[in-house]
Amino acid sequence: MDNDSLGQLCAFLTAIVWAMAVVLFKMCGETIAPLALNLFKNTVGIVLLAVSLIVIQSGFDDMRSLSSADFMTLAISGVVGIAIADTLFYMALNRVGVGIQSIVDCTYGPFAILFAVVFLHESLGPLHYVGSVLILVGVLVSSKHKPPVGATGTQLVHGILLGTLAMALTAGGIVYAKPVLSKPDCPLLWATTLRLLAGTIPLAVWGAVSSERRTIARLFRPTRVWRIAIPGAVLGGYLAMLLWVAGFKYADASVAAMINQTSVVFALIFASIILKESFTRRKGVAVLFALGGGLVMVVA
Repeated sequence: MDNDSLGQLCAFLTAIVWAMAVVLFKMCGETIAPLALNLFKNTVGIVLLAVSLIVIQSGFDDMRSLSSADFMTLAISGVVGIAIADTLFYMALNRVGVGIQSIVDCTYGPFAILFAVVFLHESLGPLHYVGSVLILVGVLVSSKHKPPVGATGTQLVHGILLGTLAMALTAGGIVYAKPVLSKPDCPLLWATTLRLLAGTIPLAVWGAVSSERRTIARLFRPTRVWRIAIPGAVLGGYLAMLLWVAGFKYADASVAAMINQTSVVFALIFASIILKESFTRRKGVAVLFALGGGLVMVVA
């Protein structure tokens, strides 16, 4: 299997794993604040990445190919794409639910392509613009959907805006790191770990000085919520993170991003089965527009 095919496979597996993690995060979000959940998810991910590095016997010498500029790029990518973007994502998820947020997630692809043009100097064709418009229509259609139980129309709009901003920052963060990740001698595990560390440190500092510090501390003690939080963190903070970075390392940024977009379908399926969220006609139309736009951009 060549690197491009490997990257595309990793991107597709990311979509499945992340969709399942999103459902678990939604279940956790009913009792855990976004900042606490993000910090917990990242901490579990760092621990598992550290264990992986020990198992494969990868030491600090494996990072000698990275320059100080590379370290700074990965750090900025982590702060923007993990510390800020993931927290905004959980805030949005709590407001709009998995179904609508999955549709909003479709903005990730166009943002990734836009930033690929800015950072990587990739070019856009007419079909890219057509695909972006279709995805935007899908998001607008979803914004007219009936709010989840207990939520207001205003919360729905705020959630969609937060979710869109989260996707922009997520896409910008990973595309910004693409030149470093693409280096043949860039160690995948170390690059993923460095990004996650950079995204976790600001959260830990903020959590230590915030009024939620006692609530956050309680989350790190074994409780019943761990039955959902731990699997969600393993899937979202470790496995999906590793697969996602691998997809961007080995495949073109725009292709990896659009394959990631298939998580919409898996998330809606998992949400219908596990969370009993209704799959309405409006959601169906929104998904058709969003996925149709994604397919157009893939073949462009």
